[in-house]
Amino acid sequence: MAKTKSDPNYKVIAENRRARFDYAIEDDLECGILLEGSEVKSMRQGGANIAESYAAVEDGELWLVNSYVAPYDQAKTFRHEERRRRKLLVSRKQLAQLWNATQRKGMTLVPLVMYFNHRGMAKIKIGIAKGKKIHDKRETEAKRDWSRQKQRLLKDNR
Repeated sequence: MAKTKSDPNYKVIAENRRARFDYAIEDDLECGILLEGSEVKSMRQGGANIAESYAAVEDGELWLVNSYVAPYDQAKTFRHEERRRRKLLVSRKQLAQLWNATQRKGMTLVPLVMYFNHRGMAKIKIGIAKGKKIHDKRETEAKRDWSRQKQRLLKDNR
């Protein structure tokens, strides 16, 4: 989903850039997030981090664990916990698919990006991923370096 000029509400809140390096993403899914009012206002100011978080299916529900939402200074009475577990909203069919994926060997649910969609609703993109080994990470890094070098060579030859 790209940000366009006709989409004034679309805004990326937090991105987990490390996830694509540490994991091989097989599939992704857009989920809604159950939030409190002060959390939404804090996210609008850009105070969120999903770098150390993960998603888990527990008791037939999908949860976002260890995500950080900065405290909202203007909320005096109804403050939120910064690292509380937040419920993710998906259909039953999608939940069953996620549960089946996590039961396979080495599969995990990794949050990729948190954003406000074109309607202004907070969403999170969850990736079904398998952890990479060290040699896989080296191979990915080598491919990235080669593509950069190739682009430099093509640019210099022009």
